Amino acid sequence: MLGVLPTTDKVVALTFDGGGDDGGAAAILATLRCSGVPASFFVTGRFVTAYPSLIGDLAAVGPVGNHSWDHPHFPTLTDTQVASQLDRTRSAIIAATGKDPIPFFRFPFGDSDGRTRTLVGAQGYQAVGWTVDSLGWKGTSGGMTASKVVDRVVSAARPGEIVLMHLGANPDDHTTLDADALPQIIERLRATGYRFVTLESLR
Repeated sequence: MLGVLPTTDKVVALTFDGGGDDGGAAAILATLRCSGVPASFFVTGRFVTAYPSLIGDLAAVGPVGNHSWDHPHFPTLTDTQVASQLDRTRSAIIAATGKDPIPFFRFPFGDSDGRTRTLVGAQGYQAVGWTVDSLGWKGTSGGMTASKVVDRVVSAARPGEIVLMHLGANPDDHTTLDADALPQIIERLRATGYRFVTLESLR
């Protein structure tokens, strides 16, 4: 599973997962557009059906990848169930964006094994992990703050860094720390000479 882009250039790929609500999505999109920064997204089929117009907006910023239908632990699924998770979500993304999510896939929870990685690869997908998880999803109830999110992402900076963040709000405290931290993440990474890319280089 890919955890960093294969490059020596000072580039960072911001990636956002969507599987819960869309609490932080509007602010994230506004920041990306205002800053002229591209990003990549991984969404579940259920997220696509809940927010179809949002998916179109995401696709205008960067590639929208497959994140399963309903976020199960893939090693617990049968081969047939894995295929269904991939196919249903692919169809939903194509319907919402007119674009094929292949080759971009992210395992729910980052949870995979040899069998499921082989199955996903056989469908034409590249499994994309991450270099750093911002942990913004933990919310303030989980001991995180926007400042901590910024520090985690910036301190992990390296050529080809893949950053994992989320579009939704924490279900308990309803904070959107990734959205809150994003402007400063962009500012601080740019100040150290980094620029932003999507996962398109993996095609």
